[in-house]
Amino acid sequence: MADLDGRVAIVTPGASYLGGAIGEALIAAGARVVLGDLDAKHGAEIAAGLGEGAVFVPTDVASDADLDRLISTAIERFGRLDIVVSGAAVFEEDGLATSREQWNRVLDVNVVSGAMLTTKAAAHMQRGGAIVYIASISGSQAQPTRVVYNTSKAALLMLVKTAAVQLAPAGIRVNAVSPGWMWSRNIERRYGSRERADALAAEFQVLGRMADPEEVAQAVLFLTSDRASFVTGAELLVDGGYSAMGPEALGQAFEKVPTIL
Repeated sequence: MADLDGRVAIVTPGASYLGGAIGEALIAAGARVVLGDLDAKHGAEIAAGLGEGAVFVPTDVASDADLDRLISTAIERFGRLDIVVSGAAVFEEDGLATSREQWNRVLDVNVVSGAMLTTKAAAHMQRGGAIVYIASISGSQAQPTRVVYNTSKAALLMLVKTAAVQLAPAGIRVNAVSPGWMWSRNIERRYGSRERADALAAEFQVLGRMADPEEVAQAVLFLTSDRASFVTGAELLVDGGYSAMGPEALGQAFEKVPTIL
């Protein structure tokens, strides 16, 4: 779908299922990739599986020094930087009872790190560069068990718009991909099997399952490619219809509580 020959990308979090899928898609399109993540074990395994076109750098996105090292690795190893995919996130919270310390931690990782990486990377990117944030449907939909994570993703979506305006004169595009429920290490830990996770996700996504990381990666690939050359400041939903449904969702409320006539 995309010809990224000669281009160089940074992807965080590079040790996640999604990070690996994005790296694979970018490399298949001709790019070379620098993966960054705190999870050194899985990050190194993914980079090794992607071959000579990939390198892993242990990275704490909340550290400016680590972000600088991530960028310098891309330039020193591959000679340039064209693409940034920023998606590191933490889910720590206690709803409205979340402490100030937890709030600051989540906002630092989920939002501020993306802004810092954007600023640092843009200084090395040429016209035609592309930045993609991994946002979430949680950034525009309230959810009963979350407050902090949703707020952070809403802030990230505004960062997309403001960064797109700021970087437009430099010829750098900024967009977001917002997945719905997606198969991940976190989901696997919580629900065990993909079948069980899909059964739960089916109630909230009209396509009847959660997304494969590869499906989200293809959306990222499009936004980094020249096929999206006039797309900036936008959010691309990859949510299986989650956002299309109203409060009655798939009709389950009516079915579970029949009308008394």
